[in-house]
Amino acid sequence: MGQTLTEVAQYLRDVDKKVQLIYAFNGTGKTRLSREFKKLINANETSEEEADSSIKKRKILYYNAFSSDLFYWDNDIENDEEPKLKIQPNAFTTWILKDQGQEENIIKHFQHYTNDKLTPKFSPDYSEITFSFQKGDESNTENIKISKGEESNFIWCVFYSLFEQIIYTLDNKEESGETEFDELEYIFIDDPVTSLDENHLIELAVNVAQLIKFGKKIGLKFVITTHSPLFYNVLYNELGLKSGYILKKNEDNTYEIEEKQGDSNCCFSYHLHLRKIIEDAITNNAIEKFHFTLLRNLYEKTARFLGYKQWSALLPDDKKTYYNRIIQFTTHSTLSNEAVAEPTDVEKKTIAFLLDHLITNYNFEAKVEGNE
Repeated sequence: MGQTLTEVAQYLRDVDKKVQLIYAFNGTGKTRLSREFKKLINANETSEEEADSSIKKRKILYYNAFSSDLFYWDNDIENDEEPKLKIQPNAFTTWILKDQGQEENIIKHFQHYTNDKLTPKFSPDYSEITFSFQKGDESNTENIKISKGEESNFIWCVFYSLFEQIIYTLDNKEESGETEFDELEYIFIDDPVTSLDENHLIELAVNVAQLIKFGKKIGLKFVITTHSPLFYNVLYNELGLKSGYILKKNEDNTYEIEEKQGDSNCCFSYHLHLRKIIEDAITNNAIEKFHFTLLRNLYEKTARFLGYKQWSALLPDDKKTYYNRIIQFTTHSTLSNEAVAEPTDVEKKTIAFLLDHLITNYNFEAKVEGNE
């Protein structure tokens, strides 16, 4: 029987583990789960404004897609103003930047995961950031607008540095006395994986695992959600977990959270699970936008296993047309105001055709049931 996200959040709270690692497809409800979990833990807060006005006496801190709402671009093209990434007034960046002076640490993390020449510059009052490309000569490119993926990585680096400094502060509590975070119980990290190649993705997972290990020593608990099997696997093994979870969304908009033993390679047959979900949707004529994401994930995993550099190499003839069709439905932006229309009947048939093409041409195991 399905549950509401509030009930799933209550289950996670009541299980009371030090680390809870959850896998779910994009669009399942990971971000909404983080908000429901936050409401449960911070039950005494009367409003979002009150919750965000101070970091003192918080029982939970979290990073999710809505964390990016603290940052926005100021692009005054008419007056030829340089593009600036503005920071909404908030207690988190005030503490990490003004109080703790972690500007250089944030820049170091950001350049490591993107490009060591791509340089953020904070304004003196830490209300905005400009970016430049420092080549070490007179050909430097000043005041550029970074990509959406780079922006997401920058925001994650701000919050990663925040969590890192909080854990350091709590670990040195005997020296510093009372801290702003003495009542902190949970850190919830929702899908920090954005626009990273596999090497950086693995390194990010290892760094997050190290952060969690230090946090556990001082009594903090962690909930991590991800859509990436690789990120899940690295965290699972680095942390020495005995089990994790899969969050599933049912057709009636209820949810199931299922405990699984082992990492994604041995516990939930990722590619077979994807295939079954898509086949069920085709059979029931219930194809939605997110099934294009599942199909793309299936192509990506198969291509990686077979050694192809691009998943589009597995597409049938007229690859560009099929590639564009999938990209139309799978481009993921949490801030986008552009609504993508529901799939047409022709596009639904495309899903069925491309799934059959993959199964027929790349030797998928015929039997899906029972592969756990």
